[in-house]
Amino acid sequence: MTDNTAAGPTAFESLSPVGGYVGDPAVRAEWDGRYAERQQLWSGRPNGALVAETASLAPGRVLDVGCGEGADALWLARGGWDVTALEVSGVALERAAEHARDAGLTVHWVHAELTRASLPPASFDLVSAQYPALLRTPDAAAERALLAAVAPGGVLLLVHHAGMETQQAHESGFDPADYVWPSMVRELLDDDWEVQIDEQRPRVAPDGGAGAHHTDDLVLRVRRLR
Repeated sequence: MTDNTAAGPTAFESLSPVGGYVGDPAVRAEWDGRYAERQQLWSGRPNGALVAETASLAPGRVLDVGCGEGADALWLARGGWDVTALEVSGVALERAAEHARDAGLTVHWVHAELTRASLPPASFDLVSAQYPALLRTPDAAAERALLAAVAPGGVLLLVHHAGMETQQAHESGFDPADYVWPSMVRELLDDDWEVQIDEQRPRVAPDGGAGAHHTDDLVLRVRRLR
């Protein structure tokens, strides 16, 4: 395992991709805690919107933002995509890398927050963000990072749970106003982008796993023209 911390987060192809983390330690600790509470947090199967929206795309380079335990990343790799998967939780990345090793698949793991990751700009044919927990900032850093990663001719697919963005802050401390929603990314688009899909639709959810109670998705699919 190579440590390139000084230059940014490391891309890992081996088991134990926990190291070289770039981001807020508190964010990493929060998500490590969530994953550590359960042996498996998610269903282990790819998200339905991702499966549907990539059916017409030729495999290329893809960035999986918030890859969790790796179900989407592994599904994409099986489909011939060159996958870079980014995650803040080291616990989740350990599980994802082990799944990839067991399946004989190669995925480039990046242990970082999106806004701090040293990703090559404008280089991914697909940027997939499935229900990402991206923190909102006054400079729209996360939204701009999603868009900046897309190559000319490439697609950004952002999927989130419908209805959450209008909820009030929860007693648990979760406040939807703290996070990025598809409408915020849509607001940043200029003439360099084509909106292909911007809609709410019934969710095709994998059985089991956290979040299975959500019934509808917000789906934003945009293509970078130049």
